[in-house]
Amino acid sequence: MKFFNFPSLIVILFCLCLLNLSGCQATEKNRDRVIHLTLWQEINPPPNREVFQKLVNKFNQTHPDIQVESIFTPQQLPKILTAFVGNALPDILAFYPQVTGQLVEMGAIRPLEDWLDKLPIKSEIFPNLLDEMRLDGHLWSVPYYSGNIGIFYRPKLFAAAGITETPKTWEELRQVAKKLTVDRNGDNRPEQYGMLLPLGKGEWTVFTWFPFLLSAKGEILENNRPDLTNPGAIAALEFWHNLLKDGSATLSLPERGYEEDNFINGRVAMQLTGPWTYIMKSKVDYDVFPIPAYKTRATVAGNGNLYVMKTTPEREQAALKFLEYVLSEQFQTEFSIGTGFLPVNIKSAQSEAYQKYLVQKPVLKVFLEQMKWTGKRPIIAGYSRLSDSLGRAIEAVLLGEAPKKALQKAQDRIKVIWDSY
Repeated sequence: MKFFNFPSLIVILFCLCLLNLSGCQATEKNRDRVIHLTLWQEINPPPNREVFQKLVNKFNQTHPDIQVESIFTPQQLPKILTAFVGNALPDILAFYPQVTGQLVEMGAIRPLEDWLDKLPIKSEIFPNLLDEMRLDGHLWSVPYYSGNIGIFYRPKLFAAAGITETPKTWEELRQVAKKLTVDRNGDNRPEQYGMLLPLGKGEWTVFTWFPFLLSAKGEILENNRPDLTNPGAIAALEFWHNLLKDGSATLSLPERGYEEDNFINGRVAMQLTGPWTYIMKSKVDYDVFPIPAYKTRATVAGNGNLYVMKTTPEREQAALKFLEYVLSEQFQTEFSIGTGFLPVNIKSAQSEAYQKYLVQKPVLKVFLEQMKWTGKRPIIAGYSRLSDSLGRAIEAVLLGEAPKKALQKAQDRIKVIWDSY
């Protein structure tokens, strides 16, 4: 029988310990090299959030040195302001573009043109989507999905009213809305209205009214100052006022203009909304037509955007790698097919997979076509104040006030706020 020489055994054990220690240090070093990023988002409904999470997981699997944690954070703006004060901001923020000016003013986000201008993928992004995010000579975010406002309608109700063509102008829309309004028992309370208008002063009301403002070549800013009484704004608000005066439009519940119940149950024949709507998942008959024109064709963008928060150069560079992944054809195709939003990548929109999806959801072609004349809402720091004043004017008109009077009141109110701000 052979025995180990005791000194030799000590040497062997010592070497094994060194190897084990070296391995532990290497593992720890590798772990230290992993950059963990937090991303705040408020993607709804939950199935869309699940699609986004699956794509985040794919990024994490292919980028072992960068791990992104996607955190659902409703009511984001107050939390962002609190996090900024407490120096606890996320690395990436998914939010709507109209907060841009406020984030810039806070110094919370970094500009992106120096990064994007060097990437070939820039040429694959629909140009007007990037134009929306330029402020003070800088690009402040990139879109991760796109959409715009159209008019969903019930073809069976159109056929029952003898309407064979969808309206192309405001006047045609007004006449169609009248034909689609039905009072079956003569009590002056129609069982079916031509159109639903969104009651409220919130952003949804402003958002869905904006296509009419843009179609009338109206603006709400002139030389970066509020201008709510220009002819285009008056014309757009008078049109909504006329639909109500005709008795051919009904109002949503306050601040619930995005809900589709009245459309699905046949109480209204037309509704302003976008490709994100539940209508597309419902079993009712539906189709879509572009926003009818007044002076020009127009709609308004409803995009989701990604911001890189100011942290450290290393963390910002890691965040930019994630943004590049989000802009890619692969991400855009999977996310768009999974959620119904429009892709922001041109190659994705032209891909075989997405074209097959369009065969199943042909109404999306209307929204893709409208991207050519999609306008935008301002992204300046004072937009929330401006939108609030405008929203109050729209709500007042929906409740019976004269458009010119309501807009003048709003102009006087925002002027005082603007001058003090």
